[in-house]
Amino acid sequence: MKNKFLIYAGLLIGTIFGFAASSFAQAVTAVAPSVAAVVQTPFISAGNTAWMIMATALVMLMTIPGLALFYGGLVRNKNILNVLMQCFILLAVITLEWVIFGYSNAFGSSTGFLAPYIGGFDWAFLKGIKVTDVSPYYISQATERIPHIIFIMFQCMFAVITPALIIGAYAERMKFRGFLVFSLLWSILVYNPVAHWVWSADGWLFKLGALDFAGGTVVHINAGIAALVTAIMLGKRKLPKGQHITPPHNIPFVVIGAALLWFGWFGFNAGSGLAADGLAANAFLVTHVAAAAAALSWVLLDWFSNRKPTIVGISTGAVAGLVAITPAAGFVDVSGAIIIGLLVSVMCFFMVSVVKRKLGYDDSLDAFGVHGIGGIWGAIATGLFATPVIQSAYSGAFYGNPKQLGIQMIAIVSTLIYSGVLTAVIFKIVEKTLGIRATEEEEVSGLDLTQHDEIAYNEAD
Repeated sequence: MKNKFLIYAGLLIGTIFGFAASSFAQAVTAVAPSVAAVVQTPFISAGNTAWMIMATALVMLMTIPGLALFYGGLVRNKNILNVLMQCFILLAVITLEWVIFGYSNAFGSSTGFLAPYIGGFDWAFLKGIKVTDVSPYYISQATERIPHIIFIMFQCMFAVITPALIIGAYAERMKFRGFLVFSLLWSILVYNPVAHWVWSADGWLFKLGALDFAGGTVVHINAGIAALVTAIMLGKRKLPKGQHITPPHNIPFVVIGAALLWFGWFGFNAGSGLAADGLAANAFLVTHVAAAAAALSWVLLDWFSNRKPTIVGISTGAVAGLVAITPAAGFVDVSGAIIIGLLVSVMCFFMVSVVKRKLGYDDSLDAFGVHGIGGIWGAIATGLFATPVIQSAYSGAFYGNPKQLGIQMIAIVSTLIYSGVLTAVIFKIVEKTLGIRATEEEEVSGLDLTQHDEIAYNEAD
């Protein structure tokens, strides 16, 4: 009897210890991943790196040949080379400015009261940045990151295309040397600080919680208001008596340019997630959907008001949709994208066909009417339609967070004021020193010949 008692007691104790050991093992297994996630060192992901190299190339494609052909086709044939040259040289000049000190000013850190407004020069000439360094900037991939130098290159393409967008406002009437100095100063004094405000971890708008996934504020509002100020200060194009502005000289170029912009915009928006993941996939999807909705919306407006749909109209509408979805691409779902796309064409169409005519300013290629207005609507729409389904940390007014809309308005207004005022100051400085407006003779002859001594189209012998 005693032996049986000892046997049963041993079995009971063994069962208790076995259960406890099993529970402990399960607890350790459950905790282990979270512990590993905390202590794991960030590393360069081959997949994310490959995607971001491709995205960077796509964004470069947006400037040349995308924007160059889109704008070049819209001007008169005697000015197309001037537009192509302006886009091309910005790729060269702003790239050098960016690696020398622009990136450091935009994404680096400074000290004291300047820290929220502009970075310092710690990364000037990319000093201290090695090929093995992981990017300090990431979104959803805490450990699987990209090389720091790829992030620098990706952001370089944004710095290039932003001043290029302004070309649409003053096309056909600015001296080339004045354009070059104006664009360089604008990039240094306007683009870099605004990029720091919104995208740098030190930036005051970033800390405030402003949402701008891929450049609605930094790129489009910033360039849009600069375009309007420049167009007003430069004055209207001069034409021989009785002559009116002619229609676009090469509409196929406009279509090809718009198509390349649409294609490149997938890198612009989906690449801004900085990883090849579900967030990038959503940005890709909503970018395409918003552009499609805006293209259709513009065609219907064109059809209704002019009784015929136009290819220039659908191309412009698609670009407007791409502009508007840019700040929202990482925060909204398909339903938000459709609303954003449908409404942006209504707003931009009204601006370029009614408001511009009423006020009488000569925004040559509607840089403000499309990029400025589209960017403002996109930033507001982000504050309305951001849904936690896409990123759980972010929501807009329609998803229970009306405060986000207020933050978006602060970002919009502050960018409009800062960029508008600084653009006017830079314009005046260049005007008084180098001269900025082409002469009437130069405009009538065409900037291709007078600024570059070339013509785009030679007559057959």
